Parts: sequence; structure tokens; C-alpha cells
Amino acid sequence: MDRMPTGLVFPGQGTQKAAMGAPWRDTPSWKITEEISDVTGEHLPALLLDTPDERLRRTDLAQLTVFTVTVVAHAEAVRRGTLAAHGDVVACAGHSLGEYAALTAAGALTLGAAAALVATRGRAMRAAAEERPGTMGVLVAAPLAEVEALTGRVRADGFDVWVANVNAPGQTVVSGSPEAVDRIEAEAPSIGAKMIRLQVGGAFHSPYMAPAAQALRTALADTAFAPAHLPVVAGVDARSHTGAGDWPELATRQLVSPVLWEPGVRTLTGPLGCRRLVEIGPGRTLAGLIRRIAPDTEVVSLDTPSALDALDTPSALDA
Repeated sequence: MDRMPTGLVFPGQGTQKAAMGAPWRDTPSWKITEEISDVTGEHLPALLLDTPDERLRRTDLAQLTVFTVTVVAHAEAVRRGTLAAHGDVVACAGHSLGEYAALTAAGALTLGAAAALVATRGRAMRAAAEERPGTMGVLVAAPLAEVEALTGRVRADGFDVWVANVNAPGQTVVSGSPEAVDRIEAEAPSIGAKMIRLQVGGAFHSPYMAPAAQALRTALADTAFAPAHLPVVAGVDARSHTGAGDWPELATRQLVSPVLWEPGVRTLTGPLGCRRLVEIGPGRTLAGLIRRIAPDTEVVSLDTPSALDALDTPSALDA
């Protein structure tokens, strides 16, 4: 069996859906939902089993539910020995919110500390969005440089809009005021792009989140990070970090800065040497992006217990 150097990647907000916890309810790792409920004051089993999609779009609830399902899935994979059986985990990364699951998996944060930060982050981002409404949209098929130039032109005309996520070649997310994103959508054809609107509650990863960043900074200052841990690639700079000192600043900056997912994947598959990336958590969004960024890298998605069952088959990942 080929024991490839493996990176674990964790999804962010937007992957939530009603009854997303149901596939995991009968696994031993489901007990984690009660621990997170105790820490955050939200009843996660009810949110993961009985809450409709519309309510789960609320920023704070979306973040908590995605984080919880992700850490349950990771804990179950660890409990079964699935990951250890197929490769050597050498690094982790998460898309925006997913960074907290990555820090937990890497040993940088305890589960309780990460859950508390996710709760604080989600509530602060929701409050900031209510104070200053905004929205986001994905520009598809245009090079990053063209998107940056377009947002610069629209901003020069007095509209608030910024690049928020560099997701993959030909997929860039913009964030800003509703009027600004409308203007970007109208002008997208001029750079050969089209826009897909995102169902989000605010202009995330932009200066509109400055109040949330301040609230999160306070919480981070009171949080203990492990002095050494498995490398985690930060979304804000696409670099690998292995110690405690950087994370309060990195996590604070992340709220008001672009998520550099594409460069981060290149860090995983380049300097960190990952030949396989395993997506853990709801959906398979990151797998799709990775295939566009690094098509020669093997990608596996563990989004249900049945996906774990398939991976547990001895020949599942044999080269």
C-alpha cells in the first residue's frame, strides 16, 4: 500500500444543510455534539437534525453546525484508524471557518477552545453584518488579475467592494455593499465572467467585518494555543505555521482579508509535499476546487460514514 504524505482540508460556511448531522448520529463520535453544546450554549443535536435550511443560513448557526459536523467526521476517522491506515498526515488547512477544524485536528487548539472561538466568531460576524449589510458573489471564468482590476475600478467610482476569496483558477469571490456587488455583476461580461450570488449574511473577508475582528481578537487573546503542532496553512497568507504565536493575529486578519485558498493548496502540494488531500466535513466543495488547482494530486472526500466505510476497504487507496 502506498502511504502517501497526506494533507487534511476542512470546509467552511456555505456547506451547511438541513439534517446534515443525521448520517453521523449513530457513530460513537456523535457525543462531541453534546460537548460543543455545553461550550457554546447552542443545542447542536437539534441544529444538526431538525433545523430547516433557512434558519441554518444564519451566520452564527451556519458556522457552528459546519464546524461540529466536521470535527465529528474527523474524530470518527481517527477513532477508526482510517487516516492512519492509508497515509501519513503531514499538514492541515481549512477554508475560512474550516481553519478552526484544521487547528483542532493539528493539535493547536482543544475542541472546547475551538468551539468557543467559532461561536464568538459567528456571533460577531452576524452582528457586524447587521450593522453594515453586505453580500458576496463568485466571479466564474475570469483570471484573478482581471477581477482585481474590475473591483479596483468599481471601488474608484465610490463603491465598497473587494476580492474576498481566491478559490481556484477562474473562481474568485468578491465581497462588499449590495450596490457594489450589483455593479460588479453588471460589468462581469466585460472581463468574460459571470457572477453566481452567494447565500450569505454579510460582506465577509472585507473591511465591513472590522467590528467582528475586534471582538474575535479579544477572544483569541484569552485562548491557549499549543506551543508546537502539525503544520497548518493559514488562509490569510497561504503559509505554513507550526507554533502558537502567530494564530491570534492570523485569525483576526482573516476576517477582513481575502482567503487565499488557491495559493494555500499550492503550499500543501508544493513545500509541504502532500501527494494526497483528504477533505473532511460536509459536502465536496473543496475537492472540486483542488482538482482545478492541482489536478495531479489525489483527492478524497470524507463527508459521510459511508465514505469512511469505502476508505476502510483495504484496496480503496492502493496505487
